[in-house]
Amino acid sequence: MKAKIVTGQPPGGNRSKLSELAPLSEPILVQFFPIYACNFKCNYCTFSTAKSQRDFISDVVRMDINLYKKCIDDLSDFNNKIKVIRFVGMGEPLLHNKIVDMVQYASDNNVAQRIEILTNGSRLTHKMSDSLIEAGLDRLIISLQGTSAEKYKEVCDTGIDFKEFISNIEYFYNNKRSTQIHLKIIDLALFDDDDDKRFFDLFGDICDTIGIEMAGPIFPNVDYDNVLDEGNNNITQFGRQKEKVVVCPQPFFTMQINPDGNVVPCYSVTYPEILGNCKVKSLIEIWSGQSTNQFRLKMLDGIDRACNVCKECNIVRHRFNKEDDLSSVTDKLKNFYNSNAQ
Repeated sequence: MKAKIVTGQPPGGNRSKLSELAPLSEPILVQFFPIYACNFKCNYCTFSTAKSQRDFISDVVRMDINLYKKCIDDLSDFNNKIKVIRFVGMGEPLLHNKIVDMVQYASDNNVAQRIEILTNGSRLTHKMSDSLIEAGLDRLIISLQGTSAEKYKEVCDTGIDFKEFISNIEYFYNNKRSTQIHLKIIDLALFDDDDDKRFFDLFGDICDTIGIEMAGPIFPNVDYDNVLDEGNNNITQFGRQKEKVVVCPQPFFTMQINPDGNVVPCYSVTYPEILGNCKVKSLIEIWSGQSTNQFRLKMLDGIDRACNVCKECNIVRHRFNKEDDLSSVTDKLKNFYNSNAQ
């Protein structure tokens, strides 16, 4: 097998300790949610529920390309490059008709060390692959939902041509130049240990890194009783025992930009707070602004006190990395943000 197995660890590699970096003058990660739409209905995801039950606080489904370009221009104002720009959900980024142009514009403006897309891979035609590679995509992350068409139908309620699906990933791998490919699958999409082996056998030679991740109850509107094993409630995405999270780290190193231009402090489906809108403010104003700093101060008093959304949120508990623990520097950060929250 050509790929490196990274099961049990963040696929991005070693993480720096956030406590040694914060406070940050710019975000490490900027996540664009270019579209609120998906062609899958995975049984562990909010898209498996009726549209009326999905807690999106926006009627705008698709990000306007000019608004996106304004955001990239704003990122040029930070003193340092953003480490990662990531195109991700709530939805399937490759459904956005301008996704290649988005990658190209970020690459041409050289605002990030790495540009990556998290996708289900179903829209990855040869033409799409060639375009993304040419546009300057640095990393493609494909979230797989099974080792057969039958399993895809069970997990996603969607039929796919599985042979063609694998062939399209192989095409990207064979033509990718410097782009890195990471393939991951969620544990509930595998039957047993034999299926684990089949996963590595099928995909291990057409990617750079590969791993199995653990599903968790992260969407409040999804009934997980018949989806997850009981043990999944007590482990993280990377199979570690869940620990108490004192301070959610996301507002301190990430910025999420939604299709309507609203900037929020994390990737919770229900926004804990809207920090600003990039239609009317620059991203640097929002990142260092009063609303954002006030929210950080509330978080430093403890995740349970930040707001009801944060108190009930399972996302951070499921995806928490020990390197992101800020509990040892809360006093230092409070002093900083108090002096910058006026």
